[in-house]
Amino acid sequence: MRYSIFLFLFLINTLIGCKNEVKRDATNLVSHIPPKLSFEEANRLAKLPLECIAIEYPNKLNQSLNDASFIGEPKALHPAFYGCYDWHSAVHGHWSLISLLKQFPNLKDAGRIRNRLKASLSETNILVEVAYFEIPGNASYERTYGWAWILKLAEELHTWDDPLARGLEKNLQPLTDLILRNYLDFLPKLNYPIRVGEHSNTAFGLSLALDYAESLNKTFLKKEIENSVKRFYAKDNAMAGCPLEWEPSGFDFLSPCLEEANLVRRVYSQSKFKVWVDTFLPQLKDPEFKLAPGKILDRTDGKLVHLDGLNFSRAWCLYGIAESVPEYAHIKEIAKAHIEYSLPNIVDTNYGGTHWLGSFAIYALNKAE
Repeated sequence: MRYSIFLFLFLINTLIGCKNEVKRDATNLVSHIPPKLSFEEANRLAKLPLECIAIEYPNKLNQSLNDASFIGEPKALHPAFYGCYDWHSAVHGHWSLISLLKQFPNLKDAGRIRNRLKASLSETNILVEVAYFEIPGNASYERTYGWAWILKLAEELHTWDDPLARGLEKNLQPLTDLILRNYLDFLPKLNYPIRVGEHSNTAFGLSLALDYAESLNKTFLKKEIENSVKRFYAKDNAMAGCPLEWEPSGFDFLSPCLEEANLVRRVYSQSKFKVWVDTFLPQLKDPEFKLAPGKILDRTDGKLVHLDGLNFSRAWCLYGIAESVPEYAHIKEIAKAHIEYSLPNIVDTNYGGTHWLGSFAIYALNKAE
């Protein structure tokens, strides 16, 4: 009798253990079908930057005026990047067109896109852009969001196997070199990272700059970024964890917590990052972890629609983190849900809100896997 009871309890414990083991294994074997950038979607997304990089008004110049001589028409001040409402959006609007052409050379508007790129990124136009940065007081213009997108644009041209890219890369080079020098000069002086959900977020800017440094083998910049990451973020996992539940703020288009983790993973070894992120964002390891997309109540408000951008940026960060920590495969489904929530809402009827969103959607779809 005692033996029968012992055998019964043993079998029950074994079955429970097997059930838990199956659950753990299932967590690691999440069947994920990532969203893909289709030819049809690429044509739709290409329309926005193709039109907006040539739209001069409305425009937000975001400049400091020392005297009346600083005042000028957007196209005169920024002949390459005057469109898409503001300078940085014009820059990543150009990046979007190049990224789409690289992936889909037979886009319906391929000819128009190529002509527009040649007109915008001419040698003369880029030299005027460089001169703007060299005006006293303008050295910090677009630091570091716009800087990062210039380097991303340069990287996209460098990795595009097309004769047009060689000429455009050469034309852009003076501005690329200026931004590279600006980064190398600025980063050692930045004593603390900027942890916000908008343009000045340090982690996002460094992520794009690191893309450029790695693709073009810019060892000095890569080393400076790695040093900065260790200075800024190494001890963050010693705290109680990043307050992801505080996100998003009302106007966020970047996640401070996720952007930081997505950058740190690229500097740390896989094993070291796993230890770091398990305390920085401990909730990610839970197979039942949930994160709802940012909800937009009024898409006619250009600031509120930032949250669509947040959804795309959360997605590329989550995909990146899952790439470095395969045990977190379940967060890919969260990333997919974020993309699918906001992608249908990129329309050309709300210029103030959507002049930039296509770039974020393309970048997120490029990272989906």
